[in-house]
Amino acid sequence: MSTAVITLNKGRGAHLARLLEGLSRGRAPDLCVVVEMGGDRSPLPEYPFRVERVAFANPGLPLAAARNAGRRAAGGAGTLIFLDVDCIPSADLVAGLGAAVAERDGLICCAVRYLPAGAVRDGWREADLDRAGHLHPVRHFPESGIVPSPQPGLFWSLAFAVRSTTYDRLGGFDESFSGYGAEDTDLAFRAEAMGVPTLFLGGPRAFHQHHPGYDPPLQHFRDIAANAARFHGRHGIWPMDGWLDGFARLGLIAPDWREGITLRRDPTPEEIAAARLPDDQPF
Repeated sequence: MSTAVITLNKGRGAHLARLLEGLSRGRAPDLCVVVEMGGDRSPLPEYPFRVERVAFANPGLPLAAARNAGRRAAGGAGTLIFLDVDCIPSADLVAGLGAAVAERDGLICCAVRYLPAGAVRDGWREADLDRAGHLHPVRHFPESGIVPSPQPGLFWSLAFAVRSTTYDRLGGFDESFSGYGAEDTDLAFRAEAMGVPTLFLGGPRAFHQHHPGYDPPLQHFRDIAANAARFHGRHGIWPMDGWLDGFARLGLIAPDWREGITLRRDPTPEEIAAARLPDDQPF
């Protein structure tokens, strides 16, 4: 079964170079699709696999639509591996996720180690990234094998694989989720309702390259508020509730947001700057 890796790029050329370098160190995919949301067309080096760049320039972050564009560009590939551009794949990621998809039908996530600033340099070694990286405290992956996720809300789209036939049966990501937030959780909830589980795979992993993070992510305030309301209308529960609580504490939305989100104002540049996490805090 042929394999396509799909990633989205918007102003992350250095991260993309590390992702492609990582793919070249293990069993290569048959194709890597790079959806260029920022319109970047700068030349890329040669790699031991085909790289197809898809023009998808957009002023915002249409993540759902961009991933669906990546799937279309993957054509007849039987296995789709979605990998965020800030992730470096382990040498066994393509082979491991490919084998897992052949064995089990589901949304199959692998572990991600979050790297501090300065962890990735020229000549990086996977063992060094393993030591430097921090595992996510909420998601627990087995040492090996495949186990069900405790609940679909723990699905993450930054590193997962799925059969292309299953992706198509689910209808891909719902493009009515515009911009950042909840589009991946919606996919997992719809998949669960259709008998497609979220699964956690032990062994293969991705290394999340450091970039500035914000808690709450005020730079995506309006996207998150709109997408949270859309998700609640469909599934009856509120996603991203910790972020919505943070918005309410700042007075950006009304405190009774669980009864329906009412926008009060946008965050100021100073509030956004204050929400930035220290460089040594990965999440």
